[in-house]
Amino acid sequence: MTLLGLGILLFFIPHLWREMGLRDTILAALPSETAYKALFSLLSLLGLGLIIVGKANAPFQMIFQPLFGLRWISHFLMLPALILVVLGNLPTSHLKHQLRHPMLAGVVLFSGAHLWANGDLASVLLFGSFGLWAIVKFVSLHHMARPAKRPRIVWDIIGIAAGLILYVLIFNYHGHLFGVGLSID
Repeated sequence: MTLLGLGILLFFIPHLWREMGLRDTILAALPSETAYKALFSLLSLLGLGLIIVGKANAPFQMIFQPLFGLRWISHFLMLPALILVVLGNLPTSHLKHQLRHPMLAGVVLFSGAHLWANGDLASVLLFGSFGLWAIVKFVSLHHMARPAKRPRIVWDIIGIAAGLILYVLIFNYHGHLFGVGLSID
């Protein structure tokens, strides 16, 4: 569980530098913006690696029993979650323009879906931290201006299509990727 906790900290601390008032200080202390991005990426990747190893090796400690008969809610939440995460990484779409931060909304849905379906301590720590981070980030970024680019419907279509494809792929290969197969029944 220690590796998981360390990984969560290493992953999220760089992602919260702006909110902690450290981003500009760290940027000024480094020789270039490229060095800042390299440090950010290195810490994030190291954290992600520790999260993966830590979650895989964490002891199973049940905190609450998910409602097995209602796990379809998780499947339902994951569809818009993946579409929103994709839209957040595309140029300006109408949905991105309206939601401002669709990726963060997608991460909140992703976290909620996984918390709904997993009641063990490692899952609660992992998915709860992602949900909490996304909420903090959403609130802190909400005041920022919307992009000046004019939204284009083509990016909405691409985002929705790519999100649907990603959903189908993850649903079908979840067992191979994460060790837990999914089913509709």
